Amino acid sequence: MRKPHQPSSREPDREPRAQFAALPWRLDPGGHVEVLLITSRETHRWVIPKGWPMKGKKAARCAAREAFEEAGVLGQVAKRPSGDYAYEKRLKNGRLQKVRVQVFPLRVDYEAQSFPEAGQRERLWLPAAEAARKVDEPELMVLLATFSPQAR
Repeated sequence: MRKPHQPSSREPDREPRAQFAALPWRLDPGGHVEVLLITSRETHRWVIPKGWPMKGKKAARCAAREAFEEAGVLGQVAKRPSGDYAYEKRLKNGRLQKVRVQVFPLRVDYEAQSFPEAGQRERLWLPAAEAARKVDEPELMVLLATFSPQAR
């Protein structure tokens, strides 16, 4: 009798799961667009705030909540995503999970000093083209490099 195939912990799950991200942005004093990057907690890579769906919350609201919890920013979130990108997330059990992230622009009105993940992450405001060069995910690079709030 043959054993069923047991995937290795390095093999990603085949079905992508959904996450929702906020792309926090503001205008600098000169009227130029800046976007906010934060560091991930484990690998300290530059990312945008994102998280899993929340029961009873629409995608844009989930993205806005993650923006506050992870980056301490509040503002006006777009109702529709400006795009999406894929990445592989390492789960606590060591497996890789394919994830497709919908990205919702969030015009920042307020930046808190105290928020749930303060002290666990760094925040960095940059022009979108510069931010694009700091992230690892190719599709996120394109979203950042081509971001324009006028297109919202």
